[in-house]
Amino acid sequence: MKESEISEITYSPSGAMIRATGVSAADLAWLSTRLVAARNEVLDDLALWHSDGAVPKEKIPLDAGFIDLPERLLDEHAKRGENSELGRIQAAAGRLAGQVDRVVVLGIGGSYMGARALFEACCRPYHNELDRIGRGMHPRMYFEGNNVDNDAVTGLLRLLGQHGHERWGLVVISKSGGTLETAVAFRIFLEALRESCGDDVEKCNSLILPVTGQKSRLRSLSTALGCPEMFSIPEGVGGRFSIFTAVGLLPAALLGLDITKLLEGAAVTNRRFCNSPPGENPVLDYVGVCHLMEQRRGANTRVLSAWGKGLEAVGLWYDQLLAESLGKDGQGALPLTVVNTRDLHSRGQQHQDGRRDKLITNLIVETPKSEPLAIKPSTLNQDRLNELAGKTLPDILKAAIAGTNRAYADDHRPTADIRLPKVDESSLGQLFQMLMLATAVEGRLLGINPYGQPGVEAYKSNMNDILRAQ
Repeated sequence: MKESEISEITYSPSGAMIRATGVSAADLAWLSTRLVAARNEVLDDLALWHSDGAVPKEKIPLDAGFIDLPERLLDEHAKRGENSELGRIQAAAGRLAGQVDRVVVLGIGGSYMGARALFEACCRPYHNELDRIGRGMHPRMYFEGNNVDNDAVTGLLRLLGQHGHERWGLVVISKSGGTLETAVAFRIFLEALRESCGDDVEKCNSLILPVTGQKSRLRSLSTALGCPEMFSIPEGVGGRFSIFTAVGLLPAALLGLDITKLLEGAAVTNRRFCNSPPGENPVLDYVGVCHLMEQRRGANTRVLSAWGKGLEAVGLWYDQLLAESLGKDGQGALPLTVVNTRDLHSRGQQHQDGRRDKLITNLIVETPKSEPLAIKPSTLNQDRLNELAGKTLPDILKAAIAGTNRAYADDHRPTADIRLPKVDESSLGQLFQMLMLATAVEGRLLGINPYGQPGVEAYKSNMNDILRAQ
């Protein structure tokens, strides 16, 4: 697919252009010079990452390698085909998907959240409940190693054991291999996999696909096990920015998603980011509105309002991205994901009538995947729905979006809209890259290094110390 054939996502902050509580065109014009400077700094970070020059102390860690990763992977695939990283991922996914009916993905944080977001957004609803033909001959997928919940792990192991006639496999993802939650889960699930293979070591190892750093405990362990294939997480790509590495691409390929289109969508966002001025640049416009709303209007809670159940995990992926990247030095907005219309009946009251500390960004899909379901006339009209006969669920959703935005506007509650043409790989590729770039730009705008997560290390260190002391 050529870039010109990809329908572009759009960003509109018109609902935030509200007198007294929002931002104005003059505000955005005033900020535009700083936005361009922040974009240039992010691109300079990328150039520095590619160079052999010394990285200034304040820029360490410098995980800017995610920025042009889509283009590098696509270029390599065009030149090397099946011998490229994409070719290897597709081949390994095809091999494992042909061998197993279920795959357990082990990882925490950025090592699983992107894969889960792609799974929930792109696969058919209730994917794991469908038979193999209904799943397009692709495996069921489960996510573990992201917690230490004894009951959840036990429940998944029992499920796998109850279907012992169906072979299952493991994708284990950890850059360092030292994250306790994932490492413990791998040891537990490895033992169960060996038992399911009748202690056939070669068969067991063929059902494991590790994704890890070049020098990690997981790489050493996988080598000792004799795993026939391994994928690397590139240096200079942090976990929450790693969705376009094997971290996200391998699980996506196992599910039959078109990972080339995913990368092509991300490349479209890169082109717009690098070449378009503020006012025509979704990344810079999004950063500008969010930044001004926080700095001038006290909107330090950013609500991502997903209008569709399949987008909830996309919002949770973004929660981590924003929180770990900008929640430093006493700064950083609070991210919050809601799913509407569901959460209009829970959080909606507070958003409509509570503190004025929120910017609500709607994530809207223009066209559903399925044929619209319509309300049919009925002789039983106690519900009084006959007057809506012929209206479809998408019609009702559009009315809900318009009605909610009107209610917010009437009370001077600022909103903005991100619109996806549809939920597919190219649209999501654009969205993921847009939000990652926006996070990097805002970090530079605030004077915060958006890479690294020093605050996360404290609990890890304490947990390990306590366990070993016991």
